[in-house]
Amino acid sequence: MSISIKKARTIIKTTLAKGREAGMKPLSVVVVDAGGHTIAFEREDGAAPGRYALAHGKAHGCIMLGLPGSAIQARADSQAYFVQAMNGLYGGDFVPVKGGVLVRDAKGNTLGAVGVTGDSSDNDALAATAGIEAAGLIAEA
Repeated sequence: MSISIKKARTIIKTTLAKGREAGMKPLSVVVVDAGGHTIAFEREDGAAPGRYALAHGKAHGCIMLGLPGSAIQARADSQAYFVQAMNGLYGGDFVPVKGGVLVRDAKGNTLGAVGVTGDSSDNDALAATAGIEAAGLIAEA
């Protein structure tokens, strides 16, 4: 099973709505499949143009390590050399902070990840989680 374009659009729509509802800064959201390939992306008006790379780096890091952004950020705090090596290994497409959220099905299978950027990393993860849950999937932030 994978994340359909319909579910990806639901994730993005709800993530952005959650951000607006909570008064967050303009968000950018990417949904990637289990291989780290983009299914869908959207950047709100007012968001910086470089936000795609940031959002994708958050999601891609989750997929490549099989860990949520919170665990990757904790690893970055305790083992900076490891994160430096991963960033080199993945060609810079690795952003080790919250806002990268794994997407799982009810059986625990990884379907992909969502990367959100634009506000604080905690708020980015909160918005992503709302989007994933709205699509009937399980978020691991």
